[in-house]
Amino acid sequence: QVQLVESGGGLVQAGASLRLSCAASGRMYSITTLGWFRQAPGKEREFVAGIRWSGGSASYGGYVKGRFTISRDNGKNTVSLQMDNLKPEDTAAYFCAVDTTRYLSLTYIATGPSDYGYWGQGTLVTVSL
Repeated sequence: QVQLVESGGGLVQAGASLRLSCAASGRMYSITTLGWFRQAPGKEREFVAGIRWSGGSASYGGYVKGRFTISRDNGKNTVSLQMDNLKPEDTAAYFCAVDTTRYLSLTYIATGPSDYGYWGQGTLVTVSL
């Protein structure tokens, strides 16, 4: 079991920055990847970014590349998502998730929600014009 708690969401204007954090606890040794997903009202959950817990390889969804940065702190068991130059279309509930699959590749990062078995409750990000 892995428990995840997100924080850092809020209401900001377009162009502003926010930093989301996810605190993980439980069976940390089982974590392969920590990912961020988002879900806007009426839309499917989509991959935002992911980072390998061991090694630190990262991957991003195309629409956030260059604006968002994912990082991890293995000592504090946290993963963060720095979001810069936010746009109204970034408005969504943001979820932290864990993939425990053992892949042959040391850098592969899954992007499908079904690949992640543990989820946080989410934190809401609202970007106004």
